[in-house]
Amino acid sequence: MKEKHVLGISGGKDSAALAVYMRQNYPELDIDYFFTDTGKELPEVYEFLGRLEGLLGKPILHLNPDRDFDYWLKQFNYFLPSPQTRWCTRQLKLRPFEQWVKPFLDDGYKVYSYVAIRADEEFRGAYNSKHENLIIRLPFKEEGIDKAGVHEILEVSGLGLPAYYEWRTRSGCTFCFYQQKIEWIGLLERYPEAFEEAMSYEKTALEHDSPFTWSEGESLEQLSRPERIEQIKEDHRKRLEKIKARRSINPLRPNAEPIDNDDLYGQAKVCLSCHK
Repeated sequence: MKEKHVLGISGGKDSAALAVYMRQNYPELDIDYFFTDTGKELPEVYEFLGRLEGLLGKPILHLNPDRDFDYWLKQFNYFLPSPQTRWCTRQLKLRPFEQWVKPFLDDGYKVYSYVAIRADEEFRGAYNSKHENLIIRLPFKEEGIDKAGVHEILEVSGLGLPAYYEWRTRSGCTFCFYQQKIEWIGLLERYPEAFEEAMSYEKTALEHDSPFTWSEGESLEQLSRPERIEQIKEDHRKRLEKIKARRSINPLRPNAEPIDNDDLYGQAKVCLSCHK
């Protein structure tokens, strides 16, 4: 049976580390790397993808959905996507991937898709394949590679972390609903135009009786008030101080892993195709 090997790149650290790991440890596999572009990504994502392409020595194919976010927002009656209704993942990420691999499956290929779920992420499952010849493989989980291992792969390769890790833990759209409130503040301060666009989408959604706002429990207009910004930043500072005080130094790893928002706020159940 003919075989095809594919690996989705989200713009985040885990999928980038998996791409590097597979190239280094399984050079005999001719892997096609792809990125499903929603058109709403952070500029740092594209910069990181460019550096990753240079390291892999192979282009990353951009899969662009045939219909954009605005089209699907209208189809869903202007209701914002949310953890309960993740239509953005289905329509802008999974649908383009399924359309891309369908001709290969129809032509009798067995398609192996490699997904970057780590060994320390027991609570996360992979994409549920609907075709018997679309095989999902989890190399990190199978080979015991955890978060520290991912950081080591990126550090040793010279790729490092995406630049947005200075203020945001996950990749994905600029207005992803899985962002923590401190990350929304980061978006406001670094990319005010993107924040304004998210506010506009939210205002339209609320006018159409959407039950969701981008950030749980408050609108972006409320979140962006000066006194609320200071409150969110103060809460973030306190969380960071607590984690630093509790963290013990590992003599085998004197350069401790950076503390990210997963450490501070707990690992959210996220969309794998966007954030891994």
